[in-house]
Amino acid sequence: MTTYIAHVRKLKNDQWDEPQLLEDHLQQTAELAADFAEAFNSREWGYALGSAHDTKKGSLKWQSYLQDKSGYGYDEEASSETAPNKIEHSGPSAKLIEELFGKQIGRFLSYCIAGHHAGLPDWIGSPASLEYRLQNADTSDIDERFKTTLKERCPKSFPWKFDQKLDIQLWIRMLFSCLVDADRLNTEEYMDSNQHEKREGYSTINELYKRFNVFMETKTKKPEDSFDKQLYYSRQEVLENCLKAAEMKCGMFSLTVPTGGGKTLSSVAFALKHAELYKKKRIIYVIPYTSIIEQNADVFRKVFGKDEIVEHHSNLDEKDMTTRSRLAAENWDAPIIVTTTVQFFESLFSAKPNQCRKLHNIANSVVILDEAQLIPAEFLEPILETLRLLTEHYGVSFVFCTATQPIFEKQKQFADFPGLPEGSIREIIQDVPELYKKLERVKIELPCDISKSVEWKDLSEELSGIDQVLCVVSDRKSCRELYALMPKETYHLSALMCAEHRSNTISEIKDKLKKGEQIRVISTQLVEAGVDIDFPVVYRALSGIDSIAQAAGRCNREGKLNLEGKRGKVVVFKSPRRAPAGILRKAYETAEYMIHNGAHDLSDRNIYTNYFALLYWKAVSLDAKNIMKLLKPEFSNGETQLQFRSAAESFKIIDDTKQRTILVPYGEGKKLIESLKRNSIPERIVLRKLQRFTVNIYTNQFFALQNRGSLIELIPGIFALNNTVEYNKKIGLLVDEMPNDPEYFICSRKEE
Repeated sequence: MTTYIAHVRKLKNDQWDEPQLLEDHLQQTAELAADFAEAFNSREWGYALGSAHDTKKGSLKWQSYLQDKSGYGYDEEASSETAPNKIEHSGPSAKLIEELFGKQIGRFLSYCIAGHHAGLPDWIGSPASLEYRLQNADTSDIDERFKTTLKERCPKSFPWKFDQKLDIQLWIRMLFSCLVDADRLNTEEYMDSNQHEKREGYSTINELYKRFNVFMETKTKKPEDSFDKQLYYSRQEVLENCLKAAEMKCGMFSLTVPTGGGKTLSSVAFALKHAELYKKKRIIYVIPYTSIIEQNADVFRKVFGKDEIVEHHSNLDEKDMTTRSRLAAENWDAPIIVTTTVQFFESLFSAKPNQCRKLHNIANSVVILDEAQLIPAEFLEPILETLRLLTEHYGVSFVFCTATQPIFEKQKQFADFPGLPEGSIREIIQDVPELYKKLERVKIELPCDISKSVEWKDLSEELSGIDQVLCVVSDRKSCRELYALMPKETYHLSALMCAEHRSNTISEIKDKLKKGEQIRVISTQLVEAGVDIDFPVVYRALSGIDSIAQAAGRCNREGKLNLEGKRGKVVVFKSPRRAPAGILRKAYETAEYMIHNGAHDLSDRNIYTNYFALLYWKAVSLDAKNIMKLLKPEFSNGETQLQFRSAAESFKIIDDTKQRTILVPYGEGKKLIESLKRNSIPERIVLRKLQRFTVNIYTNQFFALQNRGSLIELIPGIFALNNTVEYNKKIGLLVDEMPNDPEYFICSRKEE
């Protein structure tokens, strides 16, 4: 009987180890995939996938290809011909399962098998499509014993009755995730058993919950007289509400708490207790900005320990990752994951194996969506539909956590809004209006005449007369223009500063505020969501009402002025320039319309219902890229047609076609760029570190820098600023202007 091999590897002494037999690999992968799929009642489907995914390797032609390519069992006399071209195994394996199971069952699995290396395919459209690959696949030479075994593993029933929206595609994507992770883990166990063993060792949810309670016992001790007692008792109330609500049955929850009300740790308290009661496997904390992730992850590490938190985002420094946490970031197999909105939602609509690999571990978890109002409106319909399905079929409980709660449920007066079923979201806080009243710490002043804008010069003079003030504008250009008119010691914050630069600047700002020193800051909206700073006075350019409220959350955050019988002051002004086109412009226009028509009390919670109604239901498309259409199953001539790859390419929260990323020589970034110049094959650790020294700019700005000779291509596709003159130590990358201060040129040359 012919022996078929799945994988081979060389030992350190350059000798061949015993090969991994194909039967073993298929069986072990099947068992793993079945275990993963059991979380959503699809065990037999996972088992069938693992059993089928590499069956084409069970052919003499593919075994010859393996020997020629690897050199394993190489016979010089018998193999004098040039090694053959690559022989695909996934397409024929996908075709075989349709031949054996029939299209009605086999088609769902064939998408997964065909894509387990290259990614989930479209049904039609290119030579990479599933239709084309099935038509051109050859299964005739696959050994009959693999066919016989596979026939016995045909699933008997579907896990539930599918609807005609995104249900089928999400289920296929989840099965795909089970297969990819099982295949990778089993292959890793054979190829590198030492690395495989390093994945173990995380604490259980129960153990983490005990640590959390110990931490909170110290944190929630009665405060000193210098602390605002009302703030303390309100935070205690939020925590108690969260612990009580955690006992409610699984589903969707909203946690509506004013900024500074302690919602971060209270939401984790809810998640831990809920997870323990309902046997959830993990907590996934989803945050819109990497700047907030770093801040919150530091808090979580203090609570649970450094080795218990797995961060998965682009700005993570390699030195902050253990081997175990880096491995866990591949498939989210850890009890606490902290990630970004972009990573979470784009993975749910991705076609790539690396991004989809972790999806099955979202099942049976508690997901906290922090700053939920920032869920991108242009993708709201497919996102809400997916969240509903994850709740109904995959055992996920969601918490929409924010100070400015959006409206995600269907409303009678807006029948066309594709929201969640009415009543599906339960509020955790028992009396939201009363909590907001207790935590009222600012007075918001709106413009007397909403049609009249201020001049930057007049505004700069007004701000210059205030000792501690934060001014937030809606775009980078406005930030630069206003900053240029301010006193020299003013601070600037925008996304034209790399992450390391922003972190250092925010740290300096916090230090000055803590010491009570004079400090003025001009910033874009990047400070609004979760950045823990506390000013007595905040100015905000007219924007969405939720953004105004978020900016107000940077004012009198800790209630210190309340101890003096005062409130923080928030001044809303109309800037000379409207907010940028897109959702920010829509939000600006919606707020302008509401204020013009009498919405003057922004502390009224009802105002947010009306605001989001106008913004979501009238002002924007909630499925701007037709994701629902691409992923809605079409049944024609027995074919289940889905466009996975096209949908993934369209579902981009950050549109890569409009932006380019460059490296900047700020701080350590300069040495790292030099290191990259010297090495044609860059080290992984260098690339990871450099992520904190990147700036995203518009495509036209990229070409402007390139045309004036300011960029160098270090390796294909990776560009860096080739001088320190065009990266200012105070305001970051100079994209729209060349520096014209002779003194700055001299300083920059000295640094070089």
